[in-house]
Amino acid sequence: MTEVQEILAEVRGCVGFITLNRPGALNALNLSMIRALTKCLLAWRDDDRVQAVAIRGSNKAGVFGAFCAGGDIRYFHQALLAGDPSTEDFFTEEYTLNHLVHRYPKPYIAFMDGVVMGGGMGISQGASHRLVTPRSKLAMPETLIGLFPDVGGGYFLSRCPGAAGEWLAMTGTTIGASDAVALGLADHCLAMDQLTPAWDALAQLPTFNDAVMGRWTDTFSIAVSADHASARGQIDHYFSMDSVATIVQALESDASDWARQTAALLRQRSPLMLHVALEQIRRARHLTLAQDLRMERDLVRHCFYPAHLGRSGAQTETAEGIRALVVDKDNTPHWQPARIEDVTPQMVQPFFASPWPDHSHPLRNLA
Repeated sequence: MTEVQEILAEVRGCVGFITLNRPGALNALNLSMIRALTKCLLAWRDDDRVQAVAIRGSNKAGVFGAFCAGGDIRYFHQALLAGDPSTEDFFTEEYTLNHLVHRYPKPYIAFMDGVVMGGGMGISQGASHRLVTPRSKLAMPETLIGLFPDVGGGYFLSRCPGAAGEWLAMTGTTIGASDAVALGLADHCLAMDQLTPAWDALAQLPTFNDAVMGRWTDTFSIAVSADHASARGQIDHYFSMDSVATIVQALESDASDWARQTAALLRQRSPLMLHVALEQIRRARHLTLAQDLRMERDLVRHCFYPAHLGRSGAQTETAEGIRALVVDKDNTPHWQPARIEDVTPQMVQPFFASPWPDHSHPLRNLA
């Protein structure tokens, strides 16, 4: 039986083209994919023949349609139950890849068509050209599975206007192309029938200066308008409040449909991780990318090994969230604590204490 390559890479013209090729899992990233992407990007970074990189996803019918649904959360669940330490390498190498994308010295063009969530945001938000389509669905939904918006989420969400970063991090709301552009999470929108022509046209470009790329985007992009413009005032009002409890209680006191629906979303998420995510976004607003990724590496270690809570991996919010959403699919996670109001600072603050001294931090070499 022929082994299927999960990352397809080729050079055409002066462009390195990457296709994520795990469509049955919506291109969810596993460790072998992360390593293949890193190897490819490093090789092309140092290859003078390659002037730019383009990356896309695939679906069961062919190319495009789904970019990347995130990390392989079934693997996380199995690792938590088994006490498998390989997740340590997974997150260290994934966050190193995220940093590489953000700091890539050549144009990096991400075709963010279809589902772009979690780890998919991590390999696209650092792109020089972030291209969405009318069927793009962007989200950082980690609080629903007992995690926080990682892969640099603290960095790029905290740079969204107003309190939109807190709103996206806590609720995990899925946004479309127009909101992605309005909130600074995408640069241009392409019509679906222009994806292949735009992709192929890159191979014909003789060089990749700003003028050439500007003409290329002008040729293939379409205009968008913001869908959530009417809610921006409410988002900024509520999600700039001091604490999770204050935000939720204020939303529940508002009779509008938007406020009630938003409060209901928050009540479904892990109360503990809502507090962690809010703190993460607000700290990250004052951090560099490397500092944010080091903080997130600390956070994810505590999510998987929450010694300060006296829990095993199998008892974590992450294990329970993935069980309820993906494994048993009962959608009734048993969070600990169960109520937002019962989370204490003593539960939250140790997440932000690094388990490593600076000289041995797994991401100490990020510039």
